Amino acid sequence: MDCGVPFCHWACPLGNKAPEWNDALFKGDFELAYQLLTSTNPFPEFTGRICPALCEKACVLNRFNHEPTTNREDECAIIEMAFQEGFIQPRTDIQRNGKKVAVIGAGPAGLAAANDLNHMGYSVTVFEKNEAAGGLLRYGIPNFKLNKAIIDRRIKLLEAEGITFNYGAAIDNISSLASDFDAVIISTGTPTARDLKAPGRELKGVHFALDLLSQQNRVLAGMEFSKEERVTAKGKDVLVIGGGDTGSDCIGTAHRQGCKSVTQIEIMPKPVEGPEDPQNPWPNWPRTLKTTSSHEEGCTRRWNINTLEFLGENGKLTGVKVQEIDWKPNPEGGRPIMVEKGKPEIIKAELVLLAMGFLKPEHPQYPDNVFVCGDAANGASLVVRAMASGRQTAQKVAAYFK
Repeated sequence: MDCGVPFCHWACPLGNKAPEWNDALFKGDFELAYQLLTSTNPFPEFTGRICPALCEKACVLNRFNHEPTTNREDECAIIEMAFQEGFIQPRTDIQRNGKKVAVIGAGPAGLAAANDLNHMGYSVTVFEKNEAAGGLLRYGIPNFKLNKAIIDRRIKLLEAEGITFNYGAAIDNISSLASDFDAVIISTGTPTARDLKAPGRELKGVHFALDLLSQQNRVLAGMEFSKEERVTAKGKDVLVIGGGDTGSDCIGTAHRQGCKSVTQIEIMPKPVEGPEDPQNPWPNWPRTLKTTSSHEEGCTRRWNINTLEFLGENGKLTGVKVQEIDWKPNPEGGRPIMVEKGKPEIIKAELVLLAMGFLKPEHPQYPDNVFVCGDAANGASLVVRAMASGRQTAQKVAAYFK
């Protein structure tokens, strides 16, 4: 492929060997491609659909013509062919070592750690507070991006290989669990969303993004909610506060629920347009303007907008008072200073979705046999980083026993 130095290796948190499995794919050897791919990536069916593909931005071809090798689509093709052709079968040769490990949280980090430890011979029990496994894969990412049957297929395989899943199990006492198991892994993600303490926050119609996303995924799975419980954009003007991927998912979901309009605002400046970011040159990740398929379905997007107040009548949201701002360099260094620029205005909205990220969890001092991984350890990040952290933590657990 004439890569020269394959920077995709460097960019991928999992260290995926993209040139190797792409070469096998090119030669039509799907089984070898599958073996090479899964030597570093335990769940290519997830990353092949929702990873932002850090490897593609670092691809040598992206440096010269901005047409990188389509690694994400390729790994999705490889893993789907592997399932179709029967390359993937439950392992029956696992030799148990007599050690028991508990994993708290069945998101991508916990699943990756559980998978590796199970293959090493540990007896793994996964405790999940929700009714099914997947974490934000299941309850945060809409079905139009990741069909939940893809998650169910993998969970059945993990169960067939000996991993035990306990659902509806919220663990409050870590120390007690640590005394019942030889090791405990905490992979509970970042459950606390960043809030916006503006006047009127208590009005009916102001919700966290996951209030909408998780409920919609549960509805599609067959769960029923009362009219009072239901968070829906049907027939409403919707305002999404936050310009990241979660905000984009809210836009796509609002369209599918039949909203009247969608506006997305972001307090930070508009990212640079085009494929190159002067502040983060190749092979670094370019912080450029990202337009998703949800945006293309229809959305008014605005930047440098500060939220001042939620407005309502009879306890129900009717609009949001916002103001255009600017950012000035801080003479003392550090974070730029926000200054007012435009006059306050009102954006009509009957539904506001707060998609401003998540707060990094704080942990007490745990016993020596307790480990923390994924977003629970590092703060909100990418699925591929969560999986990489899960694999690294599995190695730490193995080293602890040695």
